[in-house]
Formats: sequence, C-alpha cells, structure tokens
Amino acid sequence: MKLRIRIVEEGALIIGPGRAELLALIRSTGSIAAAGRQMGMSYKRAWVLVESMNKGFSAPLVEAAKGGSGGGGAKLTLMGLEVLSAYQELEQDCHTAAAAPLERLLRALSKQLPQAVSPAGKSA
Repeated sequence: MKLRIRIVEEGALIIGPGRAELLALIRSTGSIAAAGRQMGMSYKRAWVLVESMNKGFSAPLVEAAKGGSGGGGAKLTLMGLEVLSAYQELEQDCHTAAAAPLERLLRALSKQLPQAVSPAGKSA
C-alpha cells in the first residue's frame, strides 16, 4: 500500500509522480529523450510533458539545447530544481505522516483484495 501524491489546480495536474520522475531523470541524464526512454515513453510524450510543466509554472522548469554537431541536451533550471525538491519533500513528509494510518488500513483489509473497479463500473 502506498500513497501517490498529485498536485492538481482547477482539475489540471500540476505535478505528480510521473512528472517528478521525468524531472529527476532529466536532471540525472541531461536529456529529455533519455529520461523518456528510461520511463518507457516516447520522445514526443516526454516533450509534451516538459512543455506543459514549463508553461504551468512562473518560469520554465527545463531548459533544452537543440541537437546537432555540438550535441544538445537538457537541464533543470533553478525553478525546476526547486519544484522537484519541493515535490520530493512533500512526498516524503506525506509518506511519514501517513505511515501509521496506512498500517491500520492494511491490517483492516481482507486477505483477498477486491479487484479495482473503473469509473464505468467494470473491473480493471
């Protein structure tokens, strides 16, 4: 059992586990394409997520350089580093605060967990 923290504003996802992982992988690989590959997503999907995050904050989170003979690459901006750090801190604090209640919920679960049900009422 685990928590998945998503920050949503007016129904729009601002940042969640996937976007935070993408930022962390861009930071470690220096590449949007490499980060996307490690997550099993296409380069286009990774770019769409980066563009969405860049537009959603007061300053871009990722700065990318065009490829070519000089290479290319991407790096987190100061704002990107701050957003990633704040999200990871929030996530850690929530996991720490939720440990005891999650343990109580886990003990209360039946041995046979029910199948997840989709919003349409069909088993997932």
